[in-house]
Amino acid sequence: MKASASIKFLHYSPKKLRELGKAIVGLAPSDAIDRLSVLSNKGGKLLSSAVKSAVSNHTNNLKQDKSSLRIKAVEILKGPNFKRWQPVSRGMAHQIKKRTTHIIIKLEEAKKSLPEKQEERSKNGTKD
Repeated sequence: MKASASIKFLHYSPKKLRELGKAIVGLAPSDAIDRLSVLSNKGGKLLSSAVKSAVSNHTNNLKQDKSSLRIKAVEILKGPNFKRWQPVSRGMAHQIKKRTTHIIIKLEEAKKSLPEKQEERSKNGTKD
């Protein structure tokens, strides 16, 4: 079964969050939260809260155990920009874009890996 969580309109740049999102794909949620809690920036706290939300969605809505979960995907999407103006010299103004972000985290149950069968080969390692 799959579970997901989304947090929208975060006041944080998507460019800064994408690197963190790539680092936690494929991890168990507890490992991802541990890694993100060590970081000193705001993005780690935002992503860890999204992971916690996805895990609680899985346990409450699907009534399943959270021990065998893996993070399948982390989507960091661009939200709307807030436009502000900064006065500069000679009566002009420059535009400031305050960017927002949408985070979508998808969880799935980890598949138990079975050992693959190795095909029989001849002595020199080629298939006949």
